[in-house]
Amino acid sequence: MLPTSYDCDIAAAHATTAEEEYLETLFWLFEAGLPMTGANLARAMQLSAPTVHEMLGRLERDGYITRSADRMVRFTDAGREYAEHTVSRHRMIERFLTDIVGVPWDDVHEEAEQLEHAMTPRFEAYVRSSVGDAKTCPHGHPIRVGERVAGVPLADCEPGAKVTILRFENEAEDLLHYLKDVGLEPGREGRIAANDGQHVDVAFEEGTSTVTVSVAETVSVVADPSPPPRIALPEQLVLGRERYGR
Repeated sequence: MLPTSYDCDIAAAHATTAEEEYLETLFWLFEAGLPMTGANLARAMQLSAPTVHEMLGRLERDGYITRSADRMVRFTDAGREYAEHTVSRHRMIERFLTDIVGVPWDDVHEEAEQLEHAMTPRFEAYVRSSVGDAKTCPHGHPIRVGERVAGVPLADCEPGAKVTILRFENEAEDLLHYLKDVGLEPGREGRIAANDGQHVDVAFEEGTSTVTVSVAETVSVVADPSPPPRIALPEQLVLGRERYGR
């Protein structure tokens, strides 16, 4: 868990913007329980295998990761700390842009992506003060990355189950637009009206939202009764035209 001040005191040199983007995506895989491999990283960022391999070599040389004979990528202690700080900062900026500036939650991910790399420590402290005790980003991910609440894929929930939308595992902007359009939003409570293996209907007081099972795979919920815990499949999480969100 990050220190209260969110300081990131690591021995490695300050990461470049490109390195930070890779570290964020690697942490996305780690946090979601997906294997940290070059193949999954390439799939997540929609980049070629040689491009990803080259950057992984740079991250390894700079002391952020190690790679084993089985092709698994692992954070060094310094690398994980840096990745946690970068991800926390991104989510904090999203909350600031949504709550303070008024940017719609389905537009905020890419805006935060641009802002986070240009933020000075002084402005970051101001932003953190402005969001106060906010626990999550607008898409349901914890700002303090060690405080992730366990959920289950919406795709697994049976008809009749009560559900609370917990978070969106894929924050690709086109997918966020779709989820908002159909009426899904973190914090909303409803009941599974139908799940035929192809579509899931969630009944809310204001109406019913219908999504495909592939989209429902990317939505984590708290359910009662709850299906068994399961990690979403990485190929089903890559639904955005651009790449995974983080």
